[in-house]
Amino acid sequence: MPLDLDDLRRAPDIEGPDLRAWDAADRLILDESAAARVGIDPGQIVVIGDTHGALALGAAADSRDSAVGGAGGGAVRAVGGAIRAHQDALLGERALIANAERLGLAGRVTSHPLDGALVRDARIVLMRLPRALDQLRDTAALIAAHAAPDVAVYAGGRVKHMALAMNDVLSERFDAIDVSHARQKSRVLIARGPYDGHDPEPRRATHAGLVVCAYGGVFAGTSIDIGTRLLLENLPDRIAGARADAAIDLACGSGVVAAALARQHPDLRVYACDQSAAAVASARATAEANGVADRVRVERDDALSALPDASASFITLNPPFHAGAAIHEGLGPRLFADAARVLRPGGELWTVFNSPLQYRPALERLVGPTRQIARNPKFTVTASTRR
Repeated sequence: MPLDLDDLRRAPDIEGPDLRAWDAADRLILDESAAARVGIDPGQIVVIGDTHGALALGAAADSRDSAVGGAGGGAVRAVGGAIRAHQDALLGERALIANAERLGLAGRVTSHPLDGALVRDARIVLMRLPRALDQLRDTAALIAAHAAPDVAVYAGGRVKHMALAMNDVLSERFDAIDVSHARQKSRVLIARGPYDGHDPEPRRATHAGLVVCAYGGVFAGTSIDIGTRLLLENLPDRIAGARADAAIDLACGSGVVAAALARQHPDLRVYACDQSAAAVASARATAEANGVADRVRVERDDALSALPDASASFITLNPPFHAGAAIHEGLGPRLFADAARVLRPGGELWTVFNSPLQYRPALERLVGPTRQIARNPKFTVTASTRR
């Protein structure tokens, strides 16, 4: 029987009464693609942009349970490999794995990087439409380059987050674009006939001598957002007590701050991390473009879970405040707490945040004494000293 999407959970991602592991767009994508998936080897089904496993596990459950009448009245059952999935967010990937194990679907979905191997010879692609057109453009080019010639892409989202420009972007790589009827304020675009695909390359821009590289979907792209710019303008000339490997750029995005720290302090080694796969790839490209790749290590991580306690003297952070499309103030404090764990006593966390969020009390409570370094009409930079 079809998977009951209400059985899915977001954990280990942040959970709350107003946060669900699926929405109406996931259900519509599964329903619109159901007939096309009948009899397809699961190994030829690819899922991109799933948040917490609704698409991948819904398709896996259908493949496990499907049996249709074949020639002569026999039964044809979809068998074969596992569904391939890519999720940009590490917590979403871990939530999919946890949901699969809990719902008896372990091993039916495998996680992959966003590369040619993910979509090679795929015949069905289920996809959540990203908000960023550059991210959609990158993904469409990748699918067109490596999927099977008869691939059908079912790309859906909430109508309020969709734009006609999405049809135009898909038309750059596919001959035919069909549009489903809207249901529960959701819609699906179906793309067929791939052509002129290619492997995406990061976009580049230079700001005051600093090269910024970004793949589609990375926060701020190749620009430097106002908050990060304020942080960069106020970074200390000297990092007191920092050891050669003690600086960290937490939630690094495109890697702008990590590269700037490495350029400003030639003897410093920087650890940069983000849970976004696109951000990690972008930060590595940014470090390479600025000639500091030998001193900037970039990893995909949930906060700083890979680092030991009391191992750093200096951390920078521009915390995210969106959980999907919703603003959620619990994201920042979670990162503050892990930064406090990793800082040595006397070490400092330099944070830039949207001033209305009023993070300073949380920084005082979770890290230690906090002073304001800079402020403009929208953003505040603070330095918190680990107790």
